[in-house]
Amino acid sequence: MQWIKEDVKQYIQAKEYVDTVIVPLIPYHLSKDSELEKNAFQSEVLSIFAKEIEKELSGRVMLSPNYYYLKSGSKEEELNRINSWSGDARTQPFNNIFFVTFDSAWKKDEQALDGTLIWLPGIQSGDLKSNELHSFIHDQVEQIGEYIKSYW
Repeated sequence: MQWIKEDVKQYIQAKEYVDTVIVPLIPYHLSKDSELEKNAFQSEVLSIFAKEIEKELSGRVMLSPNYYYLKSGSKEEELNRINSWSGDARTQPFNNIFFVTFDSAWKKDEQALDGTLIWLPGIQSGDLKSNELHSFIHDQVEQIGEYIKSYW
């Protein structure tokens, strides 16, 4: 289920079956021209990946809106903010919270997250329409899908 009206309406009626939420973590900053294109590309790929994993695990998973954060901002503030999202999600019957990101910096603070971090090795650039990229996303969806299922 995605964060759209029709899916949320369905979620409310079947929430006892939807116990997992996926939160894409996406860095945002305009201060480094050299990283803008890479970050925008990774944001697009992560959004595609998150939607595909939601489809793969349909019926058990809610896909949260993307969580954007300033790459150069305070990690402590972001951890507090992210954990408040988790706290809010746990007021529903979400037993499993997964944060998905290409940003390896989250690995350092993984223990402080109120949820499970899924770090995907970065894709620096590419063509969103290429067969190779879609094959990569498909393979990752299968593997991460199995990983998430292991929590059920």
